[in-house]
Amino acid sequence: MVIKKYSIIIAMAFSAIQSLQAQEFFKDTINIGEVVVTGTRSEVDLRHLPLSVSVVNSDQIERRYEQSLLPTLTELVPSLFTTSRGVMGYGVSTGASGGMSMRGVGGSPTTGILVLIDGHPQYMGLMGHPIADAYQSMLAEKVEIVRGPASVLYGSNAMGGVINILTNKHKKDGFDGNIRLGYGSFNTLNSEASLRMRSKGFTALATGSYNRTDGHRANMEFEQYGGYAKIGYEFSDNWSSFIDVNLTHFNASNPGTVDRPIFDNDSRITRGMTSFALENNYRRTSGALKVFYNWGKHNINDGYYEGGSPREFLFNSKDKMLGVTLYQSISFWNGNRTTLGVDYQKLGGKAWNAYFDEANAEIVDKTVDDIAGYLDFRQSIGRFITLNAGIRVDHHSVTGSHVIPQFGASIYPVETGEIKLIASHGFRNPTIREMYMFPPQNPNLQPESLWNYEVSWSQRLLQSRLSYSVNLYYINGNNMIQTASVDGRPMNINTGKIENYGIELSTSYLISKELLIMANYSFLNMERAILASPEHKFYAGVDFTKGRLSASTGMQYIAGLYTSLESKTKENYLLWNVRGSFRIAKGIDLYVKGENLLNQQYEINLGFPMPGATVMGGVNINF
Repeated sequence: MVIKKYSIIIAMAFSAIQSLQAQEFFKDTINIGEVVVTGTRSEVDLRHLPLSVSVVNSDQIERRYEQSLLPTLTELVPSLFTTSRGVMGYGVSTGASGGMSMRGVGGSPTTGILVLIDGHPQYMGLMGHPIADAYQSMLAEKVEIVRGPASVLYGSNAMGGVINILTNKHKKDGFDGNIRLGYGSFNTLNSEASLRMRSKGFTALATGSYNRTDGHRANMEFEQYGGYAKIGYEFSDNWSSFIDVNLTHFNASNPGTVDRPIFDNDSRITRGMTSFALENNYRRTSGALKVFYNWGKHNINDGYYEGGSPREFLFNSKDKMLGVTLYQSISFWNGNRTTLGVDYQKLGGKAWNAYFDEANAEIVDKTVDDIAGYLDFRQSIGRFITLNAGIRVDHHSVTGSHVIPQFGASIYPVETGEIKLIASHGFRNPTIREMYMFPPQNPNLQPESLWNYEVSWSQRLLQSRLSYSVNLYYINGNNMIQTASVDGRPMNINTGKIENYGIELSTSYLISKELLIMANYSFLNMERAILASPEHKFYAGVDFTKGRLSASTGMQYIAGLYTSLESKTKENYLLWNVRGSFRIAKGIDLYVKGENLLNQQYEINLGFPMPGATVMGGVNINF
């Protein structure tokens, strides 16, 4: 009945899963499709993967003038939703947002979706979740999003999907860069700069940013500064290496809900990561050795409510994660690609309450280990079918050993279309926070587990100017960690279940070299209500570029969004955003963007009204 009710919306649904550049659409030959790395750890034509992968490219990111990547991804990727509470900044702890969900899987905090930067996991040792404020648009050349479990290749936290941010690669010798400055509503400042260089196999990238806002409510200030640097060297046509470092610091204030304000709830958060990679790429084999280290420092005042007293202590924690990844992908014979890999992670940290007038009170000081080996096998049979099978054996120092399988196939009944079938197992190890920190901790927790079954059809028509896809999926999981009363006190236990099914529709159509239309729609049926996962999510947009002028506009409709499970509160809203730029001189563009131009009054986090119509303008300089 629900599907019938929304059949008109479904029929109109469009999306830019594969938004290709204009010249690619007008080639005399059929475009073979997008090449991705996230679904296999080696470059592969997207058509040969049974996984559902969305690609958001640099043009789509740049023309939206967003400081954070997440608003852009929420618009363009079906079934992906991100919570928000203000004009800028997601924050952490009480009243935070930035929670990500994919097909109803993710959680708050987000421990069920894995965020990567160039394949480097971004979560921390104690809390086990990414921080949304660390993923800035200036980092990305493109973003690849796996919708559905990818645990065979990436292990824990990839239970609901993967977001892989691929950083800029300078492909031609020379030097260039850009500076962007913007100012808008609520005294919001956005500033960033980047430099890129390549010379005889040596590459370098450096970016920096400073962003701040007063917020649309009192006591909702946000300030952030950070940078990213990457140096690489190509030893030969087959071997290369790079080392990078990413550092983000932000200060966030939480005013509490409208009906229950909170005072002095301030966070001072620093997140950093560094990695080294040695990569090889031959005709029949490719692989890499990657070593990475994540660290974080958190200083949080949990604040007090009216009638209460200021806190006598601050929460402090230091997170760390050391990881090593080694994999090699080999073509043993024609049509074959086999990937073998080993992952090792040491996760941990310590947390304490720092009292002003007495000794610190330790909360936890803990380290756990995880080691895994995996095999991914892909074989093309003739021109009409590619089979895929994978298995991962994962051993966690607390929860023990687990086997994670995956099976899939891609079938090509016509040259321009493919059917994909997949059954994938996803899992998530409990975090140190869930096992050892704060009531209701439980050291006997076991991993969460789910199965995802999916069938999809994708096709490209009119010399690839028109593309569309339809995905149907069913998710069934158990052992989900939830809090229940045990012997009169709250405790984390493995009793939760999840059963979701849905549909994802997407298309894009390049009407001319100047005009692209796109849209996507996703329907999610939840047998058990899930917070911050909309039942209906629809986006339709238009991108226009001609001469010096570039403009885009889009509308996003959200319906059936649970903002509270206790009261079963749901939210529906419609957002209209417009962005445009005009080149006033070589390398200098003026831009303006307006968001929520219908001035919708809505909430994503219960008790945190979102801002009404906002405007920002600025200048973008390329050199």
